[in-house]
Amino acid sequence: MENHTSSFSSPKAYLRALTQTPTRLARRAGSVSTSYDEMSRVRARSGAHMQRTLRWFDLIGLGLGGMVGSGVFVTTGMAAHYAGPAVILSYAIAGFCALLSAFCYTEFAVDMPVAGGAFSYLRVTFGEFAAFITGANLVTEYVMSNAGVARSLTLYSGSIIGVPTDKWRLTVPGLPDGYNQIDFVAVAVVLIMTVIICYSTRESSVVNMVLTALHISFIAFIIIMGFWHGEWKNFTKAGHPENPSGFFPHGAQGVFHGASMVYVSYIGYDAVSTMAEEVRDPVKDIPVGVSGSVVIVTFLYCLMAASMSMLLPYDMIDLVAPFAGAFREKSEGWEWVSNVIGVGASFGILTSLLVSMLGQARYMCVIGRSCVVPAWFARVHPTTSTPVNASAFLGILTAAIALFTDLNVLLKLVSMGTLFVYYMVANAVIYRRYVTVGTTNPRPTLSFLCSFTLTAILFTLTWEFAPTGKLKSFMLSACGVIALAILQIFHCMVPQARKPEFWGVPLMPWMPSISIFLNIFLLGSFDGGAYARFGIFSALAVLVYVFYSVHASFDAEEDGFLGQKNSEIHVEPKEIVDLIKV
Repeated sequence: MENHTSSFSSPKAYLRALTQTPTRLARRAGSVSTSYDEMSRVRARSGAHMQRTLRWFDLIGLGLGGMVGSGVFVTTGMAAHYAGPAVILSYAIAGFCALLSAFCYTEFAVDMPVAGGAFSYLRVTFGEFAAFITGANLVTEYVMSNAGVARSLTLYSGSIIGVPTDKWRLTVPGLPDGYNQIDFVAVAVVLIMTVIICYSTRESSVVNMVLTALHISFIAFIIIMGFWHGEWKNFTKAGHPENPSGFFPHGAQGVFHGASMVYVSYIGYDAVSTMAEEVRDPVKDIPVGVSGSVVIVTFLYCLMAASMSMLLPYDMIDLVAPFAGAFREKSEGWEWVSNVIGVGASFGILTSLLVSMLGQARYMCVIGRSCVVPAWFARVHPTTSTPVNASAFLGILTAAIALFTDLNVLLKLVSMGTLFVYYMVANAVIYRRYVTVGTTNPRPTLSFLCSFTLTAILFTLTWEFAPTGKLKSFMLSACGVIALAILQIFHCMVPQARKPEFWGVPLMPWMPSISIFLNIFLLGSFDGGAYARFGIFSALAVLVYVFYSVHASFDAEEDGFLGQKNSEIHVEPKEIVDLIKV
């Protein structure tokens, strides 16, 4: 093979590479990998293998630990002010949407048990560019979420012991609101967690199981105390007469707005899917671990939201520490309950941080394997069998953001990133079922995905902006009928190109299509500022791809590390099974 000069070997080489950007984009942006490559040649770029030590109960424990802390104890208070007591339904809607997405993740994870999660799934489906944009959103989603959770620990701790948050943080005059409070405690917590996840995945799972068991006992305590000490009238009455009353004080729109806010609480199951490379028996353990954790957590969330709604009217719930604050405000003599809840919340927040940081490192590791970021991130330490480089880098980055960025700013960007990624994975699982590269015409499937997405967008825009009346009802009904018709026509006219070898999403294409629709609908609940931040970051990700990633992956292809555009290798099921067992 002719020696290829790296695009980054000198300024002259880089300038020459920039002049070839259009050609390289055409060659690399749509290039797809294969399941076989992802589990063999690509995985080999990490050097040492991650050890397969996890079982289904480890995955459920990781899912519970990853989701419960960041969801209820951070977002419920804010969501309740939008949805009222119907925040229970907000959690149910978000949980149902997450479960549908979990089915999509599970099909990919069983077929291709690697640590890359959605990045790898899109890379074998829609190609490198779509995978990179999704991967950039995934890493941002995790870093922002973990920074927010770390800052929430100081918020909750301050509320528990009665010390104002300002006493825990240093306010810097001159910086804009939302970025002017320095939190050194959050930084310390993130750095400690970074050291733990660098040490060992198995030991991290054991630590998580212990903390999660303690945390679930506190969850049960909160639910029991809330139903025992609460009042049913709080489901229908506001605390202040000027605020609307009823179970739906702000209508269905408030419920869905609340659902979009609490959706961030389901990021944890996504982290579970990134552990697929370390699962002992992916075919049996991943479906139980991923989907089971979402079902259990959704049930717990709804019960906790109900108990909180019984304790206080929705407009009196504390935005910072809703559960501890609910008992403190309820009556004298119950302050000890808020302190107990605070301890349980701290356990939950710590486990959520631990699991999410495990997930973000594995995403970055696999992105490094694909050569769209430096391969340094892909290295797995031979002694610890963990992606130490990715773990350390993202831990430091998370700590830096947790130092100064306000929780509300973080949550809005994280939720949008989560919904976008889940939307992409749902599209990918349909495309992969109905299209085989090189043998199947992709146009019918792409036409379906585009038309269904446009119909969902039209429905969402009508729901959000059209004035209430008969015309709005007619337009919503028409969009719903059109969406069902498009789905049914596609189901009847386009045959599936492949059947899952081990586990597949049931009721294809209905379930992933519903996931697409719900994700778009929830995306419509965000304000213009959230879209602006999401758009700015996505634009920055595109610039990084154009000026660095496409050239790095082109170099890797020339050096024989990556396959060429639209390559498809036929692999027998037995070979895939052998790779899964490696």
